[in-house]
Amino acid sequence: METKEKTVLSGVKPTGEPHIGNYFGAMKQFVDLQEKYDESLFFIADYHALNTLHNADEMKQNIFEVALDYLAIGLDPKKVTIFKQSDIPQHAELAVIFNTITTMPYLMRAHAFKDAEAKNKEISVGTFDYPMLMAADILMYDTDAVPVGQDQKQHIEIARDTAEKFNRTFSDEFKLPEPLILKEVAVVPGTDGQKMSKSYNNTIPLFAEDTEIEKAVMSIVTDSKSPEEKKNPEEDNIFALHKLFSSIEELEGIEKRYKEGGMGYKESKEILIENIKKFISPMRERRKELEKDKDSIIKMLEENGEKMRERAEQKMQSVREKIGVSLK
Repeated sequence: METKEKTVLSGVKPTGEPHIGNYFGAMKQFVDLQEKYDESLFFIADYHALNTLHNADEMKQNIFEVALDYLAIGLDPKKVTIFKQSDIPQHAELAVIFNTITTMPYLMRAHAFKDAEAKNKEISVGTFDYPMLMAADILMYDTDAVPVGQDQKQHIEIARDTAEKFNRTFSDEFKLPEPLILKEVAVVPGTDGQKMSKSYNNTIPLFAEDTEIEKAVMSIVTDSKSPEEKKNPEEDNIFALHKLFSSIEELEGIEKRYKEGGMGYKESKEILIENIKKFISPMRERRKELEKDKDSIIKMLEENGEKMRERAEQKMQSVREKIGVSLK
């Protein structure tokens, strides 16, 4: 597949182990796209994670775990650049500049803020300003495309708005990125039928052991229909996951038996368990092997951080000139 876009970028917060919703919502695209773009940039969004994670030891471990996750899902360090957000201080500098051209009412429309406000949470400035740092992450590298889940699309729209406003206010500097969303798997349902999320405690871990997979799938919420009763597959939480893990032929057979009657939820879950195991097992074992060489992963992050820092500084020199703070 040919594409005119040259740079794809996305990031993952180091806030705990990923689940299959993270994978199908965004991470899978990373692997698919590394062959299609001239440049693939994937960063560990550790400063974003600070909004909820205030434990240094846990943060350090999580950062390393995310690097492992990236490599285990199939990202090739020879084809992509994996780096830490915090190694590039220019991201924070650019976010400060974006703050000066962004109004509070505009940021109050952001989903993350509205969600926190609705739950009566003590909202940190970091949470409120989250979209501006994300805009800086994206716009720093003249990004063409950002693979995201459907729920993150607004952040790309905010980045585009911010780029346009800067370009109008000062002068042309930033490229307008586009979101890349796999429509059919943009939102993956959790075991309770809600969007899969760690905050809902309804996840299936991406690198789960077999026993974890069995426990999670068997806990999927269903109605009380008997095996003989007809069922609507589009209203069933198990079938929604079958779409991701079962073959086309198998999926058609399950759908037929749902509609005609004759398949119970227990049998459906057992089939799903085996298919998830087949999918997860190779990645899980690859991750265990990678984990044995921690030093090489840390070295990779340090070298990539230095490379991206130099690139970000070149961008910021241009930005500083355009806003008038550079006197050279």
